[in-house]
Amino acid sequence: MPDLFIGLMSGTSVDAIDAVLVDFGGEDKIKPHILAALNHPIHPSMRDAILALCSPGPSELDRAGQLDRQLGQVFAEATNTLLARAGIEPDDVTAVGSHGQTVRHRPPGTVNSPFTLQLGDPNTIAALTGIRTVADFRRRDMALGGQGAPLMPAFHRAAFKTGGNRAVVNIGGMANITELNADGSVYGYDTGPGNALLDYWVGLHRKQPFDRDGAWATSGRANPELLNRLMSNPYFTAEPPKSTGRETFNASWLEQSLTGLELAPADVQATLSEVTAASIAEAVHLFADGGELLVCGGGARNKDLLSRLRRRLPTWSIADTGTYGIDADWLEAVGFAWLARQTLLGLPGNCPGVTGAKKEAILGAIYPP
Repeated sequence: MPDLFIGLMSGTSVDAIDAVLVDFGGEDKIKPHILAALNHPIHPSMRDAILALCSPGPSELDRAGQLDRQLGQVFAEATNTLLARAGIEPDDVTAVGSHGQTVRHRPPGTVNSPFTLQLGDPNTIAALTGIRTVADFRRRDMALGGQGAPLMPAFHRAAFKTGGNRAVVNIGGMANITELNADGSVYGYDTGPGNALLDYWVGLHRKQPFDRDGAWATSGRANPELLNRLMSNPYFTAEPPKSTGRETFNASWLEQSLTGLELAPADVQATLSEVTAASIAEAVHLFADGGELLVCGGGARNKDLLSRLRRRLPTWSIADTGTYGIDADWLEAVGFAWLARQTLLGLPGNCPGVTGAKKEAILGAIYPP
């Protein structure tokens, strides 16, 4: 019997909404089958509004409230377009799992009352699609003392568990690692910036949304002084559990780090790529001396970044998650379809060893159509 769910994901890069239609009706109930997927664009003006809300500013409540509804409408559009493409009726789908769009993440240790905020009103998604919607996955973990992030390790454990040492690294706007140990235990955390600063810098200097294949970074040379300045950020040496976002790794931080340096823009891009690779590689080294590294997210398509990772991790075999049955471009959206399924089954969706929460918990709230 088909067991259909839709997963919606818009990450730190704020470039588009990933939407996937997933069938969990396979015999093993672990490996999801992607029936359809699409990349639904976010209009540049909406992207600007999202990025503006990622930092404190005037009239935040009014702007956030309106953007919440608008994003809900766009998430619903992505869902309806996906259904039309797949030839599937809304009544055939069990639920939509929507991550929403993070605009502020203040984990424990950064403010007195930690919180995380994702926009994309699930009431609007449910009303405009006619499908039960599960959303707000992060705040229950945070209510239990956790970071609320990363949430994918529980899904990675279900999809990629192994008898050896295996790490899964998602390189989105930020990057995070899941450590799958041979004994079945799982750990993980955000390693630092992924694509966010690379996208910012190439957009600033070349008017491109991203550095395709890392070609521009490849043309430059990483600058040791800038690399040292960037890698001196205390986040990199902080002990997990930990999570981060644009609140820490942003354009202002980069511009401050460039003070007094006169570098070719391509050399800055190369250095930013090296920061992403170095911070990921350090996390992998702390996990184990060798094993399998599975990469997903937009960074899995960045040839320059993968080359830097291979140089830093010679004892690790590196492949994208598509090698193991789930396309690297859609893995995170599939993960939120899986989390919605966990919610409806009354099963936990977090890993306390990753987030620092007091216990496992059922995540998300359910919004009927």
